[in-house]
Amino acid sequence: MSKSSHHQPSSSSAGGAGGGMPPELSDLHCFTETNGVITSSMNDIPGYRVVRVLGAVYGLTVRARNWAAGLTMVLKSAAGGELRWFTNLLYSARNDAIGRVVGECQARGGNAVIALRFDASGDGGFAQVCAYGTACVVEKIDPELPEYPQLVRSG
Repeated sequence: MSKSSHHQPSSSSAGGAGGGMPPELSDLHCFTETNGVITSSMNDIPGYRVVRVLGAVYGLTVRARNWAAGLTMVLKSAAGGELRWFTNLLYSARNDAIGRVVGECQARGGNAVIALRFDASGDGGFAQVCAYGTACVVEKIDPELPEYPQLVRSG
């Protein structure tokens, strides 16, 4: 797994639901390998139809800030500006939550999660991120539409 200079995800967050992060995407904070599962915040997927709804799925992660980072954040907040360490923590937590949603979807036999949403909160040195959506099976109905990258299997 390659790491950029400004974002160093944990091994589970970089791959999300399993695989490693492709080198050409290593600087993207919001990449999660979905193992072929389409994830969309929309209620449908253009060019596809939902053939079976498998129910609500969710992924939850809670992260603790270390005391040194917390102290640095207090000092930085007094001066103003972005708290990059905390921002990276939230990106990593969000990616892990998506990976767990994808795992739940796959465990039910689905190939897509629609109406994907996030909920996040932070309290007392902890950051919680929850991703949730509807797992389903979709099939392509528009032959003119290219395959979504998530559904193209190499190898």
